[in-house]
Amino acid sequence: MSTFAILPVKRFEGAKGRLEPALQAGPRRALAEAMYVDVLTALRRTQGIDRTLVLTADPGAQRVAEGYDAIPLDDPSESGQNRAVLRGVAHARELGATRVLCIAGDTPMLDPAELDALLGRPRTADRYVVVVPDRHLSGTNALLLQPPDVLQPAYGIDSLHRHRSLAENAGIAVEIAEVESLALDVDTPDDFTALREVIASRRGGAAHTRGMLNQLMRTNQK
Repeated sequence: MSTFAILPVKRFEGAKGRLEPALQAGPRRALAEAMYVDVLTALRRTQGIDRTLVLTADPGAQRVAEGYDAIPLDDPSESGQNRAVLRGVAHARELGATRVLCIAGDTPMLDPAELDALLGRPRTADRYVVVVPDRHLSGTNALLLQPPDVLQPAYGIDSLHRHRSLAENAGIAVEIAEVESLALDVDTPDDFTALREVIASRRGGAAHTRGMLNQLMRTNQK
């Protein structure tokens, strides 16, 4: 079995606009980049991931991807997460992937050991969908698909339930798998507060995001 990770990433410039009440444009960009690097780091350390494909129009993100042994694929139109994932799935199949993990780039707490446990869990079905929800149990922070085109992604509001319904209606085995280190994605000020609290309560993990937040704190104290 060959498992590819598919990681869509928006341009860092103007990223995370919903965090504007909590962060100015510069820190938002720095946070988006730091979280992306932490996810790339975790994927590279995950034994069950054979290759990572990054879909992005950001030249900086493309260069970073190459530095972490990932394959950057240009996404010039930035037509949305669903289309980016579909492009990644098609490219992964061309490269021989038999399974794909579509994952969010703003989940910096991702633990390679937890991800390997998810990927290595025994499953009897030849065709299946595994949905990893966000902490609100409504969004989708990761989507494991075997084969890669078994289900067309349907990200957006309430995507967890939509992915589950699409799979069930198509007669595809579907599993909802909660993974602690994948539960927290960062889109809103509440998410940002939760991220700071999690990082403050733990030692290690999310090194780039942790460093960025520490630098931001020192700057605000001056």
